[in-house]
Amino acid sequence: MGSERTRTLLSAATVLVTGRPLSLYATSVLRIGYGLLYLVFLLREFPHRHEIWGPGSPWTPALAAQLSDQTGWYSFLLLSDDRAYFELCYGTALVASALFMLGWRTRVTSLVFAVVVTSFHSRSIFMTDGGDNLVLLMSLYLVLTACGRRWSLDARRERRKAVRAAGAAARAKRPGRTARQLRDARVTLTTVVHNCGVFVIAAQVCFLYGSAGLYKVQGSYWADGTALHYVLHLELFQPWPALSQLLDHYPLAIAAISYLTVLTQVAFPFVLFGRLKYPVLALLLAMHVGIAVVLGLPVFSGAMIIADAVFLPDRFYTSLPRLGRRTARRLGVRLPRPRGEARHGAVPPQVEPETPGSALR
Repeated sequence: MGSERTRTLLSAATVLVTGRPLSLYATSVLRIGYGLLYLVFLLREFPHRHEIWGPGSPWTPALAAQLSDQTGWYSFLLLSDDRAYFELCYGTALVASALFMLGWRTRVTSLVFAVVVTSFHSRSIFMTDGGDNLVLLMSLYLVLTACGRRWSLDARRERRKAVRAAGAAARAKRPGRTARQLRDARVTLTTVVHNCGVFVIAAQVCFLYGSAGLYKVQGSYWADGTALHYVLHLELFQPWPALSQLLDHYPLAIAAISYLTVLTQVAFPFVLFGRLKYPVLALLLAMHVGIAVVLGLPVFSGAMIIADAVFLPDRFYTSLPRLGRRTARRLGVRLPRPRGEARHGAVPPQVEPETPGSALR
């Protein structure tokens, strides 16, 4: 009985991993989100680029090279101290982030984007707010995924190619058996690597929330609900001192937010396969928005908000255009009919059936 159940579980896991790519819309959202976030980050720090990553940084190239030898994270910014070379690298980083966000030749640009993020992170590890740590990990994970199949220039090009190929399909010769086998093997390999990348991303986010919650549980300040009180008095985390002082006047609310933060983070990995994950994700969204505004950590908050998007099913993302059109009609805004919409109404999209593994779809 036990061995039969084990075989059944292994068979289900094999079908889940090799059957079809999971979370194509979610990984596309991660691609757009992290590409845009890093692009905005580089543009925001453009006036200070020399002090953070360039030759004029207090974290000198010699110090960065010494740390790279210890950590194993190397940077192409250390190949030369020339100012023109640094400007070329910075421009390359801006272009790579934009192309990755747009999904142009994603298989190549995802790798270039990962190299860019790794190099800039390794050049000055201690000069940023820590949010780029998660961006670094996600840039590496996204290389494994097919994050350019939806909402990208690649997807647009593939649609046009399919339309052109449809007319020539009848005249084309059917591929041989060997060619079909190679094609099927390629599709299966791509699907497996993509799905494994999605599971790694989900596991990474679960580990971050779970470990953060358990770490907070061990602290006395979080146990008595005063942790946020002390954080609000740190000058480093006071972009709006008046707002921090105003919030500190409500100790009961501060204590409630502290307890709710710990409870949400600890419970997060255990609510992913049920409907309870939606209110938990909403609470986490509110928490990260508060961190960005009150504590002045927009890169960290943005990275976490984007990472949470992997847990929303694809049917959620496919329903967004219809929801937007419905809202626009209620507001009296006339929008052009989508290309794939019928004259007397939209063709209902195919909705995938609920399965135990559909929590990440």
